[in-house]
Amino acid sequence: MSTAQASKPVPVETQHEDMIHDAQLDYYGKRLATCSSDKTIRIFNVVKGEAKGEPVILKGVFVWKEVGTGQGKGSGGELQDGWERIKEHTLHTASVNSIAWAPYDLGPILACASSDGKVSVLSFQNDGSTDVSIFPAHGTGANAISWAPSVVSNSPGRSSQGQSSISPQKRFVTAGSDNLIRIWGYDEDAKKWVEEEVIKGHEDWVRDVAWAPNIGLPGMYIASASQDRTVLIHTRPSPSSPWSSTPLLPSLPASQDPHFPDAVWRVSWSLAGNILAVSCGDGKVSLWKEGVGQGWECVSDFAS
Repeated sequence: MSTAQASKPVPVETQHEDMIHDAQLDYYGKRLATCSSDKTIRIFNVVKGEAKGEPVILKGVFVWKEVGTGQGKGSGGELQDGWERIKEHTLHTASVNSIAWAPYDLGPILACASSDGKVSVLSFQNDGSTDVSIFPAHGTGANAISWAPSVVSNSPGRSSQGQSSISPQKRFVTAGSDNLIRIWGYDEDAKKWVEEEVIKGHEDWVRDVAWAPNIGLPGMYIASASQDRTVLIHTRPSPSSPWSSTPLLPSLPASQDPHFPDAVWRVSWSLAGNILAVSCGDGKVSLWKEGVGQGWECVSDFAS
């Protein structure tokens, strides 16, 4: 009986002229988008797991939609190889380090984190207009942003109908060069974003942050990666509970030292929220899973 084997990683020559900050596959895994300090976004078609052909190169900090070659709607937006520019966002004064679309059921909302210390939120309306909120988030620079799940369980108890009490939420988490993680929620009455909580624990820049999917369960998980060579898992069993932080221990069983070999750059959850991928500066990626009563354990690791 044959056993399944992991496929070899496929390198992609992006032709970026500066550092690459982010890479995202679309929902269907058919397109790969990358963004860089060279002020371009490049979009590749993905065929059988490999990036094929010359990339579409989008210049500037813009929002684009695919309309097909020669099919622009004549709205005055620039056309590039079948893509129409629908929004130019120029409110930030420094590098935009991270962008994140809100969960689809919240509507077309884009959040951006910048080295100018500010976070901006763009909301696209049905009439084609755009509402923009921009506010200070991290004084020395905002490095990453991640949306919370669109629904939250208000209590672990049961409602009168015998089901968990679920309500919508509009919330995200940011990571900054001030060594802090900040949680922001939208105040529907005041019509603005407000800081709800601050989570401490890192001793250097927080490079990345990721809020885990929870499928409406009461527990919440946030992972953070830092220049201090640690990864922290922040958990809260219910909305009324305080956050608690647990470090990953990459040297187990030999040592309880929480430090990875190098700065940790990225963390990313699986779709089910039960597996965490960690990308370290030593060129290795490790996969982590929470054991029953045993804390977090590394279940796989591989080098690039």
